[in-house]
Amino acid sequence: MDELVERFLNYLSNRNSGSKHTLDGYARDLNRFVNFMEERGIEEISEVSKLDVLAYTEALKGGYLTEKPLSDRSYARALSALRTFYKYLNLHEGIESNPVASFKVKVRQRSIPEFLTLEEISSLLYSFNLEDPIQLRNRTIIEVMYACGLRLSEISSLRIDKISFDEEILVVLGKGNKERMIPFYPACGQLIQLYLKNARPLWDKQKSDSLFINQKGTTLTGRSIETIIKSCCIEAGLGEHVHPHMIRHSFATHLLDNGADLRLVQQLLGHQNLSTTQIYTHVTVDRLSSVIRNNHPYAKKKA
Repeated sequence: MDELVERFLNYLSNRNSGSKHTLDGYARDLNRFVNFMEERGIEEISEVSKLDVLAYTEALKGGYLTEKPLSDRSYARALSALRTFYKYLNLHEGIESNPVASFKVKVRQRSIPEFLTLEEISSLLYSFNLEDPIQLRNRTIIEVMYACGLRLSEISSLRIDKISFDEEILVVLGKGNKERMIPFYPACGQLIQLYLKNARPLWDKQKSDSLFINQKGTTLTGRSIETIIKSCCIEAGLGEHVHPHMIRHSFATHLLDNGADLRLVQQLLGHQNLSTTQIYTHVTVDRLSSVIRNNHPYAKKKA
């Protein structure tokens, strides 16, 4: 079974089906499944029955395989990994049985994404001293993320040669190693150039291609950028609850608030499905509803 799991993961990797984070999650879930079956004396995947899968799911829900019971989301991910694995086995490995097919997960309604208001974004962006190289770099990171709606992984992997200041466009490597072009506004381009002139040369000892580097000259990782952003948000008085993805959420929400076309926002965000982008329309509708409830003279009037 270990070999089947390894071939499945290689199959997904070769097809660029999902991010490294997704593949790592699948690996953990499936290895846990294999270990559970081996403890039950099952050595062949074809020997796994519905009762075995039921025992596995109950062990997951009860927390017997982990330090604590899995959340609904983690349980759904574990079952999704198993369903995808069996789909692969049926199509590519000649396995006819699928004991997972009848197991369903209740789909939870997608939560509304948190975002920063325009005032909060402005407060954050103008809290930096651009005479300080570190602060200039950090401001540029946040400005580019807000200007282009980038994920942490995309801002970390952004390269200098992928930026065209004449056309005001940058190219990022998104999920599934898919590149997309994103335009940026002039002020963002001017800030990047200021950073490239006054801050980055101080640390670029290794002649790195990465746009954002640390003081040792190496690429800033997603984790490092996350730490930087959280620290900057706290210093700007926005609180500890702010996380980097809220900047991406703010990008999408503010575009839609100002009349941007939903499908264009989908392309800018790099969403494969429009339904993923549509969640931001709920944010806008909720805000409009709040305006009516709080400001319309008849909002509190009883019928």
